Amino acid sequence: MDPRSAISLSGCLMAVWRQTVVLCCVLNCLVSSAPSLVLKNKYNNSFHLTRSTRTRVQQLEKKYKEQQLGDRHFEDRSQQLEGLPLLSTDFYVWLKLSDWERLHAALWDIKNYWDMLDKKRKHLEEEGEEAQVVGAVVRNTLPQAIKHIQLDLQDLMPSVSVHSNTAKTVSLSSADERHSTNTGPKTVWSSRVEGYVILRDLDLYLTKLARDFLLLASKTHVTQQKEEKRAH
Repeated sequence: MDPRSAISLSGCLMAVWRQTVVLCCVLNCLVSSAPSLVLKNKYNNSFHLTRSTRTRVQQLEKKYKEQQLGDRHFEDRSQQLEGLPLLSTDFYVWLKLSDWERLHAALWDIKNYWDMLDKKRKHLEEEGEEAQVVGAVVRNTLPQAIKHIQLDLQDLMPSVSVHSNTAKTVSLSSADERHSTNTGPKTVWSSRVEGYVILRDLDLYLTKLARDFLLLASKTHVTQQKEEKRAH
């Protein structure tokens, strides 16, 4: 073989070998960071879904107050409803929660709101049917609007159930026993105020949930950066 050809062939082989090494390094980085990147994207998607759901809840709350309470600016922070998730959390306790604790609690809380909305939606549908029986003309769009919020919450549930490994323990049926509400006699007004309280608290809760998703995405980003440094 011509010496110049041998040198040329050796150079080509060396170049190919270097390219292969670089490609392997790049692939290794991509593979090692992929799980964190996927998780981060899921948390970010859940954050955006939570925000859009909150916007729809705010719109529904105004419509509900106007149609059911006669005043779209109605506010009563003193009214509380037994069985709804707690909204107040000590900041330092919140920071110390593990990812699993956040997601596990969120799963049950979302289910609880879904159940509460389901009861209120069915009650409004029954009221509409009773009004039609006596010949009243009723155009109540609230049940359908509540159904849309329920579908949003239903879309959020896989985001938390997959990561908390509790998907099999939750079903969209009746409320869990620990979330039972007072079933005593209610006036028409108190029943209507209940719907307002559910939507009011859900609005605040979704703000809290969005904050959790932001924190989880941020923590995952830090983990991803550490994995990339180790890969290099």
